[in-house]
Formats: sequence, structure tokens, C-alpha cells
Amino acid sequence: MNRILIKNAVILDPESGRNEPGDILIADGVFSAVGGQIRCEDAQVIDAAGLTAAPGLVDMHVHLRDPGFTDKEDILTGCRAAAAGGVTSLLCMPNTNPAVDTPETVRYIREKAEKADARVYVAAAITKGLKSEEINDLRALREAGAIALSDDGRPVVNSRLMGQAMHLAPSLHLKVVSHCEDLFLSVGGKMNEGAVSEKLGVPGVPAAAEDCGTAREIALAAAYGVPVHICHVSTATSVALIRDAKRRGVPVTAETAPHYFALTEEELLRQDADYRMSPPLRTEKDRYAVIEGLRDGTIDAIATDHAPHTPQEKADFLSAPNGSIGMETSLAAGITYLVHTGIITMAELIRLMSTAPAKLLGLNAGTLKEKAPADLVLFAPEERWTVDVNRLHGKSRNAVFKGRELVGRVKMTVCRGKIVYRE
Repeated sequence: MNRILIKNAVILDPESGRNEPGDILIADGVFSAVGGQIRCEDAQVIDAAGLTAAPGLVDMHVHLRDPGFTDKEDILTGCRAAAAGGVTSLLCMPNTNPAVDTPETVRYIREKAEKADARVYVAAAITKGLKSEEINDLRALREAGAIALSDDGRPVVNSRLMGQAMHLAPSLHLKVVSHCEDLFLSVGGKMNEGAVSEKLGVPGVPAAAEDCGTAREIALAAAYGVPVHICHVSTATSVALIRDAKRRGVPVTAETAPHYFALTEEELLRQDADYRMSPPLRTEKDRYAVIEGLRDGTIDAIATDHAPHTPQEKADFLSAPNGSIGMETSLAAGITYLVHTGIITMAELIRLMSTAPAKLLGLNAGTLKEKAPADLVLFAPEERWTVDVNRLHGKSRNAVFKGRELVGRVKMTVCRGKIVYRE
């Protein structure tokens, strides 16, 4: 029997309200005992004095690039990066090659992930080839093991098809997660449209592109009485739209990413393509609105939108593809920019990064309760470290927090009852 005994940790579990010193015993892949002083003769003992034990993070927005783009990342390397960041469950997006639009591709991902260092859940494509022309066989995708639906990387342009998917999804127990963007407004844009894009002479993406997409999804959810989840919220108006919709009882939820509450368009002045993503980094006003959305519950979760690209692809500022990696820095970014600044508590951060996304996706995760699956992150909440891209664990290096000093360091990650990362 494989047993791990974690001694002297601060046990932090938003689900049970626990925030106290104690021990945790893991046996046969579950939490066997939690709290107090635990004795076990034949366990591997981990002295966690000075460390915090929390439920493994649940990242509901990850691009693993597999199949088709494995020079950027693959399922195994992506999960290695996840483990190094304390992420034990992730939802992978469908903009691969081929797109995740057939049961065969869903099964390929799930089978390859069986040997990975994190649990991989699949978001299948809403439309065939992500082309917004024909809806997929959603039931077949669900039967193959998909748990969510999205055309992420781009929106579903055809509102009728999006409405159909949203209408069908609840009966199939699928979560619709939406990349909100009006492609007619964002066409040709390389960064946020504003003072910095004007100064650089670079075509911009107006905030209205995201806002119009958000408004459409909210309107569909309200009209059909079905839920929708809004991905990577980055603008003040989108936050306001979601807040208003929730007040009216519309079943809408939302996520944001660390770069939207930590950074602004000012980063683009260095003309480094690693700071280009979709949606783009916005203004200080938008950043503050995102923070307020996290603080008041308008935004339900923090995800990373982990989007690896090769250094060669990111070499040219204007021609580089959008996206940045983030799983190895997400917890530290949350501690640095939200907890250490007094905006939210550590327990609230763990809820946003673990407990809440687990519930949104219907996963048996996000808690340290006894008999729950033994997925756990052990971290040093006050340790300062500088992000060195050459020491990251995935294939790509396009990290927005590169070279920055962050607070909070992952020391160990346990997934399925096994240690999958140890500093």
C-alpha cells in the first residue's frame, strides 16, 4: 500500500473551511485522514513545517497543443509543467490539429493522459474544424469522454450554432466555455487598441471586440435559460456585463487569467511578443475592474490560458502567434498580486484556483476532505523567487512573468496519491 504522511503543514481547504496546522495521510490514492496529529508506521513521511497544504489547482483553460503542434507542447510535457505549478487537474482546449471534433481525438487525448502528471479533461469543439459552419455530434463527443465544449482560440461566429450548443449541452452534462470575440472588430489587431498601440503604430484590438462577444453569450444564456461560461475576461465592460447578468439571474459564470489582474498594455512597449495574447493585455482601468470582479464574486475562477509557442515563433513581435504560458507561475502570481496586496485572502485564492473551477466543471476535486481523491499542492507562501524560463518544465518559454520576483513557491505536488513534482 502506497502511503504518504504529510506532517506539520498548515491545512487550507476552502471546501471545509479548514485553515489550521495538522497532518494529512494519503493512502490508496485518497485522503485517508486529515487534521490533528497522525501516526502511521509504514508511510513515507514529508515534514511540511512552514508550508501550506491546499487542494491541487484546477486549471480550466489550458492548451496542450497535442495532437498536431507537439513542437510547442504535448500532453506529457504540459502536465509536467502543470505539476510544477501545483495544477493537478486541467481542461484542455480543442484548437489542435486535427481539432478535437471527433470521438477518436477525444479518446487519443484521454489515453495519452493516463500516464501524465496531472488529470486531463477534454473540451471538445462545438463546430467541425472550428469553422463555425456545422455543429459536431455533441453526444458522441460526450460518450467519448469530453466534459466541456468550446471553439476556443476563436469564437463560434454563427450565433445560431452557438445557441444550439448551449441548448443541447445541459442534457449531455457538458459545460459550454466561450471565447468571446467579435472577429469583425478585432481583425488585424496585434494588441489592445489604445495609447500604447497608437504610440507603436501597431493595429489594435478594441475592447469592444470582447465586450460584444460577451454580450451575445449573455443574451443567448438569458433567452434560452441555459448556462454559459465566459473565458479569459479582460475588460471593464465585460466584467460589468457579467455582474449585471448575474444580478438578473442569468446563469453565466466567468474566469480570468493572472496576466489580466497583474499586467497592462504597458508591457507591449518593450515589443516582446511573449506579452501578446488573445484577448490582449488591457489598460490599468481594465486591470482594476478585473480585480474588483474577483473580489466581489463576479468572476468565479482563475485559469491560465496556458498557450505554448516555440521561441522561433515568438521571435518577431508583429508576426508571432498570440499566447503565453502560465501554469508554473499562476499560484505565485495570485499570491503576489492578490494576496500580498491585501485584495483577497489565501483561502479565497485557493477557492478561485481549485474549489470553484472543480465545481464549475463538475469534478471530484478541489478539496482535502477525507476520502476525496488525493490531489494536493504543498507550497511555501512567503518564499520569494525569480522566474527563470530556462528552469521551466514545459517545452516553451513564452512566460509573461519571466524575470520577475514572485512570492509563493510550489514545493511538492501530489496527484492520484503519488508525488508527481518535488522541488
